[in-house]
Amino acid sequence: MPTISMFYGILIRMFFNDIERHHLPHIHAEYQGQVGTYAIPDGSLLAGELPSNKHKLVVAWIEIHKDDLLADWELAANGKKPFPIKGLDQ
Repeated sequence: MPTISMFYGILIRMFFNDIERHHLPHIHAEYQGQVGTYAIPDGSLLAGELPSNKHKLVVAWIEIHKDDLLADWELAANGKKPFPIKGLDQ
């Protein structure tokens, strides 16, 4: 699972091969051992959890980078490496 971004201690990763589990494009956000799975189209939390302040950062980041995330999802789903995406702290 490639890491596509990092900001404020949060790692953003993309698993494209578990679409059967979540049924839509999504990312995995990890912070200090906690993992939240977020839908790319609307930023909703699909599974897991993050601390409230980190959750808000991830949702904002998804909104800002939605088009880039969907493009990365298409790349990954077609067996290509997704591009890195800037974090909120860059």
